[in-house]
Amino acid sequence: MSRQPVHAEPFVERRAPRPDAPATPGRRVRRAVSVLLWTVVAAGVLAYAATLVVPLWYQLQGERLLVVTSGSMAPRFVEGDVVVLRSVTDPSELKPNLIVTFQPVGGSGLVTHRIVSLHKLDAMQDDGTGRMEPVLDESGQPVQQEYMRTQGDANPQPDPNATPVERVRGVLLRVHHGWGDTLVWATSPTGRAVMLVPPLLALATLEVLSVLDARRRRGRAGQRTADDRRVDALLLD
Repeated sequence: MSRQPVHAEPFVERRAPRPDAPATPGRRVRRAVSVLLWTVVAAGVLAYAATLVVPLWYQLQGERLLVVTSGSMAPRFVEGDVVVLRSVTDPSELKPNLIVTFQPVGGSGLVTHRIVSLHKLDAMQDDGTGRMEPVLDESGQPVQQEYMRTQGDANPQPDPNATPVERVRGVLLRVHHGWGDTLVWATSPTGRAVMLVPPLLALATLEVLSVLDARRRRGRAGQRTADDRRVDALLLD
């Protein structure tokens, strides 16, 4: 009578799984620090993006922003406000009572004043010595040109010089009161540094913490492997 071979019972791992370690105060602090650092990164990036997107949004609509630096148009707008301008494609769009931004003759800055009147005057040009001479046509007659007289609402007298309408850079659409200081600060080196340096430091800190966490996890994994080997050796004994 033949006997059936007896198979050895396979070895079964009977050790209970290791329970997940409870959240310790250190882990909670680590998680809070990560949330804080990512908040700094998000706030800085969003603030910097806003300083780029807001002017671009106006430009896409054919408009531009200009920070007011004087009170000559008070109370319509004052220093620190921002005016929104649209470009002028045809000088015939200019009418008395419109508020325009223009570059005065002989000046490099911009002025935003109200048009008082429009006139056809002899075109003038610098003769190279600082003196203004009339521009003559081929027949020797003075060339006529459209000029405007302007005045600030807060000024008692009109501006001393008439300005060619070709020097108009835009017509006022609307005013944003109090935007000026924020825009000037945001586009300054100090503002850029405040918006970009903290996020960069936060990202660097997060990277360092990530490296430390990875080392800590490898250390714990190595310790568990050594413990498991000692248990296996004990079981085999």
